[in-house]
Amino acid sequence: MRAINTPGNQKGDDEYLNRLFSYFQTKFYEKISQLVLVRKSVFLLRTENNTYIIKGYHSNNRLKLQEAFTATLRTEGFLKTYQFLTNPIKEPLFFEGTYYGCIEYIPPHKDAFSFQTQRNRQEGLDLVKQFHKTTASVESRYRTLLPNGQLIEKWSERLRVFSGNLPYITYFLDEYMISELMTWANWSLAGMIKKRRFFQKEPNVILHGDVAHHNFLRDRNGQLNLIDFDLISIGPPSFDYLQYANRILPNIEWSLGKLGSLKPLGKYLDEEAFLYALAFPADIFREWNRLIREKAYTDQAKIRQVMDLTVNQFDLRKKFFSQLQEKVK
Repeated sequence: MRAINTPGNQKGDDEYLNRLFSYFQTKFYEKISQLVLVRKSVFLLRTENNTYIIKGYHSNNRLKLQEAFTATLRTEGFLKTYQFLTNPIKEPLFFEGTYYGCIEYIPPHKDAFSFQTQRNRQEGLDLVKQFHKTTASVESRYRTLLPNGQLIEKWSERLRVFSGNLPYITYFLDEYMISELMTWANWSLAGMIKKRRFFQKEPNVILHGDVAHHNFLRDRNGQLNLIDFDLISIGPPSFDYLQYANRILPNIEWSLGKLGSLKPLGKYLDEEAFLYALAFPADIFREWNRLIREKAYTDQAKIRQVMDLTVNQFDLRKKFFSQLQEKVK
């Protein structure tokens, strides 16, 4: 039975998926029954007996890096993730300029993982810590293959782009709010630069680079897995923990006390470099920059999402910033 689902009904997308379905049908040993578009370049593929995830890459080097890295994780004892599979396919998958990898499907738990509970927040951190412990022992093998994590430079560029987008953003945010966001960002970067020695002296690991809730997957047996390693880089563990903190702070009312109750985040709250970095509104800048880059500022649903992110917790974030300032005096 041939079944292809797409998020939307664009004719061009449907035609591509039909061609891709036909191509996969010739490359898999089993007969394919369904191909479902999950998100851009990621598909769920069902055969008569099995289910797989198919993911596309722009280059064969990127695919091979992902295959090698996930294999390294398993060799080193980190089993809480997927593996790439070659047995189901007759030969490497390459279709219309894209290289495809066949990935083990992890059946999900009935309850999706989120950062809404203290248990989940701590469990996610424990998994990131375990991931860092594993990658610390292998990062030297990947130094020539992965970029260095440059958080100060990355955020400086994000601020620069946001500043350049202000002619658009001023249509949506008032002058006071924009001024506050810029104040937080500049204070944060100045402090990180002043205290950058802390980041430089931390032993390097391979960073995940995107520790958002959707990259944690609880399987049907209850085990939490870490997935999607597209943004891996070399750097200090604190870079991943900063991103994790930024992701969970909205779920804990921007409370420094609640953040400190989580291990190993608590120990970082004694480090001024980390405190400075917590003030940077990375999520707000990222979403505004994306909105304008994609010219989606006429899309009311997307505007509403970014406005909610910026405005709804603004007062809590402002209070949080004041607490950070007090701690580094």
